[in-house]
Amino acid sequence: MNNFQFKNPTKIIFGKNQIENLALEIPKNAKILMLYGGGSIRKNGIYDKVTQALSAFQVIEFGGIPANPEYEVLMKALDIIKAEDITFLLAVGGGSVIDGTKFLASAALFEGEDPWDIPSKGKRTTKGMPFGTVLTLPATGSEMNSGAVISRKETKEKYAMGGPGLFPQFSILDPEVVKSIPQRQIANGLADAFTHVLEQYMTYSVDAKLQDRFAESILQTIVEVAPEILKDTSNYNAAANFMWSCTMALNGLIQQGVPSDWAIHMIGHELTALYGIDHARTLAIITESHYTYNLESKKEKLAQYAERVWNISEGTLEEKAQKGIQKTSEFFQSLGIDTKLSKYTENYKETAKIISKRFEDRGWIGLGEHKKITPSDVEKIVEMSY
Repeated sequence: MNNFQFKNPTKIIFGKNQIENLALEIPKNAKILMLYGGGSIRKNGIYDKVTQALSAFQVIEFGGIPANPEYEVLMKALDIIKAEDITFLLAVGGGSVIDGTKFLASAALFEGEDPWDIPSKGKRTTKGMPFGTVLTLPATGSEMNSGAVISRKETKEKYAMGGPGLFPQFSILDPEVVKSIPQRQIANGLADAFTHVLEQYMTYSVDAKLQDRFAESILQTIVEVAPEILKDTSNYNAAANFMWSCTMALNGLIQQGVPSDWAIHMIGHELTALYGIDHARTLAIITESHYTYNLESKKEKLAQYAERVWNISEGTLEEKAQKGIQKTSEFFQSLGIDTKLSKYTENYKETAKIISKRFEDRGWIGLGEHKKITPSDVEKIVEMSY
């Protein structure tokens, strides 16, 4: 097991009717900017619950944060933060709203000239404006980590950002919100969380037995609850297990002391930036080709995954590894997600070269757990996903 330091300061408030306790978590004299997305919280009752809980506070609202939080939109919110002397941010939404709020928490205290430098130049945030979240869509795990991903529409770019100053002070997780989520977003959340675990697990062994078991248990739980929650989103027990699995998949616990990959995400971000494909679906597109292309370096872990998660007991190490890849694609497909790029865009044949060139121009010459995946390798991986 590798050396590590681990600290996660986010307070989780989990369960039914916990939005009622929101006011207890915010400083009494706070001036709040409440951020949300396209307005679904007004239809499902969450907006009314949140505003009622905040009735004693001075609250300004900013809605319209899109599914991939856009820099141009967020800059309008940043103007409000500065003009209105906002002291606390509250994200009411899924990963996109929370990610956008993290950017604002960083940008509000940023001393540079151009806030776009934060994601585009990898500026780590050691101190951000305080914020909390009310989670409405389980998927990204952003409610309990310090990372975010921000897009810029005009340049078709999408970058990750983060730092220890971007942990939410608290996150309220009420599984009852799941019953109002459309099937497509449920499927996306399951695929997103599943891939988050794979990125931290599907590398090579450093004899971190507990981390492996943690990761495998999350994967097994997602596989178990997927058909239940897709069948009936009002199933509270399934919703609770779904929501907590998504949070645990990316709160930092399972990545301690082990190598991680993240190449699938780096490539997937480009598919979203170029074509607007749902983030989770870009991951499903790339997963099979990435693991197939890198089979030799990943086969021990792939075989272990096949055995422990999918109960594959027969075959050679390589045969088990290949079966594990196959089972992963079948799982995504069982969620109603197409796993081939050609199903999403007519421009798929140009895509591999475009992404490879972008990575080369940025100097991203060593992706993956071994830092050996080159732009040329990326081109081949994307081509395999057609």
